[in-house]
Amino acid sequence: MTESTDIRELFAQALAQTGSIVAAVRAEQLAGPTPCPAFDVRQLLGHLIDTVDEAAHLGETGEARTTELRQEPLADDGWTVRYQDAAKRARAAWTDDTRLDTMIALPWGPGGTAVEWTGRAALAGCFQEILVHGWDLAKATGQPTELDPHLGEVALATAQQFVPEQQRGDFSVFGPVVPVPDGSGPYARLAAWLGRQP
Repeated sequence: MTESTDIRELFAQALAQTGSIVAAVRAEQLAGPTPCPAFDVRQLLGHLIDTVDEAAHLGETGEARTTELRQEPLADDGWTVRYQDAAKRARAAWTDDTRLDTMIALPWGPGGTAVEWTGRAALAGCFQEILVHGWDLAKATGQPTELDPHLGEVALATAQQFVPEQQRGDFSVFGPVVPVPDGSGPYARLAAWLGRQP
C-alpha cells in the first residue's frame, strides 16, 4: 500500500466483507472454538466489534481509548445489527481528510508501549485486524476463507510491515509465523504470518 492509496476505501471494503461473515454466523455456533485460542465465536464477535469501535474512536477523536471497551450482552441474533452500527460509525469517523495525517499515540508497540502513528497507518492497522478476524470467524464457522484477493494481499503486506517476523517475541498476541504450502491464498498467508494455523 502506498501513501497515495486511500486506506478509507479499503477499510470500507473490509468492513463490508467481514460484515457478510458476521451475518452468516448461526446461533448454535456461538460457543464453538476459533483459531484465536482465547476466544470462542461469541467472544471473537465481541472483540471484532471492539476493533471496529476502536477505529471509529480513533477517527472521531484522534486519540486511542484509555480504557478497554466491554461489549454489552447481546441476544444470539443481535450481532449483525451491532456490527453494522459500528461499521457505519467507523466509516463516518474518517471522512475528514486531515485525520489521515494526524499523529496518534497508540499502545501498539512492544509490551503495549505507546508509539506515534499517522491516522492513515492507524487505520491500516485496523483494516488488517478486521480482515484477519474475519478470517478467524469464517474459519471457525465453516465459511469460505479466501475472499477478495486484493484486500488479502494488502492486509498481508500491512501485517508484514507492522508485525515483522524478527520482532515476533515483542508482540505476545502473535505467535511465530506458520509455514504454508506453495500456492496458498493471501488470507491463509495472512493468518499464518500472524501465527494462525491456516
